[in-house]
Amino acid sequence: MRALRVIAAIVVVAGLVLFGLVAFAWRSEIPAEEVAEAAQFDPALIEKGAQLAAVGNCIACHTVPGSKAFAGGLAVPTPFGTIYSTNITPDSETGIGRWSEAAFQRAMREGVDREGNHLYPAFPYDHFIRVTNEDNRALYAYLMTREPVSAVAPPNELQFPLNFRPLLAGWKFLYLDEGPLAANAEQSEEWNRGAYLAEGLGHCGACHTPRNDLGAEDNDRHFAGGEAEGWQAYAIDGSSPAPIPWDRESLAFYLRNGWHELHGVSRGPMAEVTGNLGLLPDSDIDAIATYVSSVMGEPTPERRQRADELREEIEGRSRGLVAAADSQDSPTAGNAVAEPGAAIYAAACASCHEGSRPQPFGGLDFSLSTAVNAPNPQNIVNVTLFGLPPADGEASSVMPSFAGVLGDEQVAELLAYMRERFSNEPAWTGLAEQVRRTRTGEYKVSVRPADGIERAPINVGAEE
Repeated sequence: MRALRVIAAIVVVAGLVLFGLVAFAWRSEIPAEEVAEAAQFDPALIEKGAQLAAVGNCIACHTVPGSKAFAGGLAVPTPFGTIYSTNITPDSETGIGRWSEAAFQRAMREGVDREGNHLYPAFPYDHFIRVTNEDNRALYAYLMTREPVSAVAPPNELQFPLNFRPLLAGWKFLYLDEGPLAANAEQSEEWNRGAYLAEGLGHCGACHTPRNDLGAEDNDRHFAGGEAEGWQAYAIDGSSPAPIPWDRESLAFYLRNGWHELHGVSRGPMAEVTGNLGLLPDSDIDAIATYVSSVMGEPTPERRQRADELREEIEGRSRGLVAAADSQDSPTAGNAVAEPGAAIYAAACASCHEGSRPQPFGGLDFSLSTAVNAPNPQNIVNVTLFGLPPADGEASSVMPSFAGVLGDEQVAELLAYMRERFSNEPAWTGLAEQVRRTRTGEYKVSVRPADGIERAPINVGAEE
């Protein structure tokens, strides 16, 4: 009898806890409204919203390549399963066409949809909470004047209990900060504008900051590098692995054009970011560059010296001043080709990456490659296997896929050789296994064809 009482007490307590959780997580439904007519929105407000949507890279996550813009359904791989983006066109039945502005504001600030369901933080409302009401209003006006599309996203592929949305209320209690980003009175107006864009709609930290076991950003390691859709988002703080340190000018050029002569072209999810930033005025691009470069800080004297020496070496090679010395190390000369990785490099890579064609259409000298110098080789594995897709209808940098011609061991040998030759960093380990997992899809990587979402790098002073 006593055992039954204990069991009953446990059941009652569990029931009360569950009831409390549901009550804590409950959010009311906001009544539906009919879609507002486009004429009711100020054209200037819509134009502002278009720029803000570009900062947020909304089209990339909410569009399946080849399908209608903003119609959702894109698979977003996460460590917890696959989440599918939602339809944010003004369709009345399957999109946000019956959402009031109040419902839209709540989604951006609280991560709750019109019906009262908690949204997964794959929709980065932990950054969007910092966006002002005025900017949300402009973004709402822009989305409500897009083409309505009837489309239903597939169900998310999450295991229990992660598919139990009320649990997200607890996640928000732990990790969702309140209110917009406060201006820093000690910094310039441009710096504060850059911080607002980068930390708010730009949600740079969502990719470039490490996350804990519950998927929240580690604020103690802000911008120290993270992961996005199977790609490594490099550290953009003082620990950046770029061989040539970034500065405000190089960052601004890269964000504007999608490439930089000392850093190469954007790829993976970053290609979508730089493509969409083409809609922004130069002042906003400069502001983001000002803020991010300040987080990176000044390079140490030792790093600056190494960078200066590397610049001189690259410039010397381009002038042919060190041709004789290079010939001793070149994989195309002598018995260096006997090394398997060197032979593959000579056959598959050297003609572009040691050629005279300038960026963005020529291959980057791998001594300048962040991918080759990074602690994790995932990005160079991705690019080697899947290549760089061309932009739709515009001249752009292109790289072929080598997945069909190189086996796992061959790719590993190639990358090991490149790491040894073009970097002073320690050798990568487990390369063949990492290549295998990437090729088979065991390690999920989003490689999407360019369909106009990504913008081609602008040709500045290079050949057409």
